[in-house]
Amino acid sequence: MEQLEQHANPQSWYLVLSTILFSIGVMGVLFRRNAIIILMCIELMLNSVNLLLVSFSAYSGNSDGQVFVFFIMVVAAAEVAVGLALLVSIYRNVASTDIDVLSKLKW
Repeated sequence: MEQLEQHANPQSWYLVLSTILFSIGVMGVLFRRNAIIILMCIELMLNSVNLLLVSFSAYSGNSDGQVFVFFIMVVAAAEVAVGLALLVSIYRNVASTDIDVLSKLKW
């Protein structure tokens, strides 16, 4: 009988995937001008942190990381609700979601 590997998915794969996702999110926030895309990139960064927390939590056998993931998801849901409400309000005033156009909101 063949010997099975102890870890089918080693911890380093989760670390690499989370780093790639977080880097894509940071690049999106830095280089994109659309406010909706920026909010989506912030969510991508939060999800990469969630992936890391769950992976470390499962690896160590401690459930504290999963509790943190729950709170991060609650904060992310509130951030999306407030962020989209602000974007709808800004779009009604300026008719654009480009963050460079937001200078029109000044007095």
